[in-house]
Amino acid sequence: MVFDIVTRSVKVPLMAARNNLKLKSAPRSPNNPGEMPAKRGRGRPAGDHAAKRAELVRVAIAVVAQEGFSGASLRKVAQRAGCTTGAVTYYFENKEAMVLAIVEGLWDEWDSYLAATEDDLKSGFERFLNWAKADESDPWLAGFQLIAHARLDPAFAAIYQRRYAHYRKTLARRLAKEQRRGKIRSDIPADLLADQLCAMADGWMIMFPIEPERFEAERMKALLDAMIVLVSPRGDKL
Repeated sequence: MVFDIVTRSVKVPLMAARNNLKLKSAPRSPNNPGEMPAKRGRGRPAGDHAAKRAELVRVAIAVVAQEGFSGASLRKVAQRAGCTTGAVTYYFENKEAMVLAIVEGLWDEWDSYLAATEDDLKSGFERFLNWAKADESDPWLAGFQLIAHARLDPAFAAIYQRRYAHYRKTLARRLAKEQRRGKIRSDIPADLLADQLCAMADGWMIMFPIEPERFEAERMKALLDAMIVLVSPRGDKL
């Protein structure tokens, strides 16, 4: 016991001395040699915060698409991203926060598609269906998984309701504009047409993973052409 006390009494000054030497030899700021560089917070990853978060969201989408909602985890996202689980939890406190970020990100992407095709209804839906392509299918399949989960989670479902309502209103405004121009049939209110078109697209999205042969390129074009005929006055194409 006396030996332990003596050993500890020697170790403490030695550790202090080593720490003091480390502090003295620490690198200085390149802009001001007399200034110590700022320390990063514990566990805080270096680099652009927004870019890293967006990268992790993309990885999380792929994990949900391939593993399903129940199979997705922060650990699997970290493994696929090549980082630690701690780095992922810096951006997303838990799985729920990560999944909410995925949902918002998917809707942001779809809103950008809608904005990019403001005067072309057919192109907007074509871009929507292009999510189903083999090399771009992760967002489509992840969305399919998350919609199924929303049925069991009221808070989660509320996000879908809010974002979907915004999309339908935007689409209805666009259809109403085209009705005034005589490009869209006016015998059905624009909000009902918007709801019908959304239901049609939802059905395509749900069935694509189950019946991909229904959505080959040629048939997808035929489906879009048929949709345009359905909403055009007297069957005229836009």
